[in-house]
Amino acid sequence: MSNLKALKNRIKSVKSTQKITSAMKLVAGAKLRRAQDNVEAARPYAKRMGDMISHISDNATSATALPPLLVGTGSDKQVLVVVVSADRGLCGGFNANIIRTTRREVLALQQAGKKVRLLMVGRKAAVGLKNEFGASMVESLDGIQGTDVALADAENIAQSIQKMLAGGELDKCLLIYNRFISAIAQEVCVESLVPFQAKPDGKNTPPDDKTKTTGSQAMYDYEPSSDVVLASLLPRNLAIQIYAALLESSAGELAARMTAMDNATRNAGELIDRLTLDYNRTRQAAITTELIEIISGAEAL
Repeated sequence: MSNLKALKNRIKSVKSTQKITSAMKLVAGAKLRRAQDNVEAARPYAKRMGDMISHISDNATSATALPPLLVGTGSDKQVLVVVVSADRGLCGGFNANIIRTTRREVLALQQAGKKVRLLMVGRKAAVGLKNEFGASMVESLDGIQGTDVALADAENIAQSIQKMLAGGELDKCLLIYNRFISAIAQEVCVESLVPFQAKPDGKNTPPDDKTKTTGSQAMYDYEPSSDVVLASLLPRNLAIQIYAALLESSAGELAARMTAMDNATRNAGELIDRLTLDYNRTRQAAITTELIEIISGAEAL
């Protein structure tokens, strides 16, 4: 009977877990649509911003005095890595992929003799890397992701990067985040924020693309000068690229959580079926044993 009670309690526990995972799946699915809309709305703006900066930089008159945000400091000894992860777990390999990629990139930079600092956005990666790279973390931010990502938060991160650049504390800045592809797929991206690098995957036009120097794009005139426009656009572009990464990461987190909770719900259903079968078999065996004992006792009389 004790075995039956244990099986019954286990079935009850798994059913409770199944209800929770099913609810989390529904919540993540409901939020995902809005997050996906935000990502799709931000991508064209970020793309055109990158295209414009690539075009202006090629036509800037003061080639020897281009802003550090565009060309860096001329050195790469000090590297800041901005890592975007989730604040919560239960989203499959979403955070593990970010942690693994960050660890690989940081170790490679350190082995090359670079001084690496980490700016963590999201609690999970900060906790996962604290023991190994805690001394290199300059700041850890959380609570700024979700379906209501604010541009102001991205601007604050961009301002921190600019202050470090102006103070000679960094020569290069990398951004690591999960890019949302679909409800079942996310891709870890490593991009250069400083110096500016056009994205080669189609989100921005590469600097050497022929379309940038042909057609109407080659006939643009900028007022005031290209240098002034470039100096104004670069800080804004830095914030926009970080903002787009936050949106991508938030949508990817919800998609990963929805998929993970769907798998967990189905696995819980299969486990309940197996436990129920074991329970019925054990119960039937117990009933059979009791009947045999009753019959044996009656025959003995």
